[in-house]
Amino acid sequence: MKIKCLIIDDEPSSQAVLKKFVGDVEFLELVKVCNNAVDALHVLKQNQDIDLLFLDVNMPKISGLTFYKSLQNPPEVIFTTAYPQYAVDGFEVNAIDYLLKPFSFERFFTAVNKVVEKRFNNGNQIDDDWYIFIKSNKTLHKINFENILFIEAYGDYVKVHLINEFILTNATFTSILESLPEHIFVRTHKSFAINFKHLNSISGNLITIKNYKIPIGQKYKSEFLTFINNTKT
Repeated sequence: MKIKCLIIDDEPSSQAVLKKFVGDVEFLELVKVCNNAVDALHVLKQNQDIDLLFLDVNMPKISGLTFYKSLQNPPEVIFTTAYPQYAVDGFEVNAIDYLLKPFSFERFFTAVNKVVEKRFNNGNQIDDDWYIFIKSNKTLHKINFENILFIEAYGDYVKVHLINEFILTNATFTSILESLPEHIFVRTHKSFAINFKHLNSISGNLITIKNYKIPIGQKYKSEFLTFINNTKT
């Protein structure tokens, strides 16, 4: 099921970037691009199944923030703006994220993944082929969640272990983990997080995934056991 989205931004250059990024994500469907809040309100009344707004804060006549506060049962929102001082106001209305212009596709995709995770936590169906983009050696790799065995902090890098290979990236361990769905991935150690679907066995403080042995750190043991119990139910 695709996430239907609406872009509301009065800057043509920003519209072009967002349209390109939305088009590069298979599970997003762009319904329309609006130049102002008045047009956006008209579109929302005609399309009540819109799931997500990419909303510029600083727009003429009516600010994006004022417009969003005026909506009854509003869709999820990711605010976009060149002015960082609006970030706090954005999060006060429970925005999914706040993108400071200019932003990269990786940052955009991290924000969109938060929408995916929230939809799952609210009981919505998520397809098995959701994916993440990971940058390595100036190449952006599209990786399905299902193909990730575990991730490992590796000095100044992170190893993303896949079924038949691994990818080395200079992204932070935390940023990658935050982009992965919490119902599948769980942290077991300060340097490791696993895809629970690939877990083969647990012996003492060691997890076996294929031929790998992943440690369970004392700090994360309780959280890991809670995750297992919740998965059983």
